[in-house]
Amino acid sequence: MSVFRVVVTGASSGIGAATVRAFRAAGWEVLGVARREDRLRELAEETGASVFVADLTVQSDVDALRDHVEATGPVHALVNNAGGAKGLESVEASSVEDWAWMFEVNVLALKRVTSALLPLIRRGATERGVGDVVNVTSIAGHTAYVGGGGYNAAKFAAHALTAVLRLELSGEPLRVIEVAPGMVKTEEFALVRFGGDRARADAVYDDVPEPLVAEDVAEVIVDAVTKPRHVDLDLVVVKPVAQSAPHLVAKGALAVRTPDGD
Repeated sequence: MSVFRVVVTGASSGIGAATVRAFRAAGWEVLGVARREDRLRELAEETGASVFVADLTVQSDVDALRDHVEATGPVHALVNNAGGAKGLESVEASSVEDWAWMFEVNVLALKRVTSALLPLIRRGATERGVGDVVNVTSIAGHTAYVGGGGYNAAKFAAHALTAVLRLELSGEPLRVIEVAPGMVKTEEFALVRFGGDRARADAVYDDVPEPLVAEDVAEVIVDAVTKPRHVDLDLVVVKPVAQSAPHLVAKGALAVRTPDGD
């Protein structure tokens, strides 16, 4: 049986690290990519994955990643997971620097890596029969919400990029898959968003019954990539049952309502 290989960005924590673990459990070779070498080394020791240290907002790092991938064997799938949010201020009051950072990591890094690795994925598709590009976006890329500001804008852009790429690749044996998570409780997302304020980050999840965890999203990603080659999950929106929309999250235990609404 052939062994396939996937590149996973943002692999040092959260959804990225969980995705590395999930692909390894499914028998895939994995190259995990992130900036933090210490985290990557720990993940490699735990899972047997290969790792590569790169800042995906730096073109020379992305070029080095491409050269490394090409030199070390075929690649059959790419999971563009690197991203993040900063701030929850209004459009008027928010920081332009925060917006620039969000566009760099959520949009431009995605474009850089996709452009660099797509030719290699084409080659892998010849062997496997299909190649995959999975872009991990967010429900923030589909529904605006108060305080979303730059994160909404960046993830809407990532959603649009994904849709255009799918059109551009029409006729090729390549699947372009968007996985758009809702509320996912990870160790860092909210902490980064609130500038390291642990109390504020933890409060996001207070009294929310069973928010998603990184492993839930990783399972969806692996399932999409391992579908039969003629099956394409263009868009998968995955939210906890407690979250109806970005701005509407139930607090406390979920309970069935009686017909009269009580």
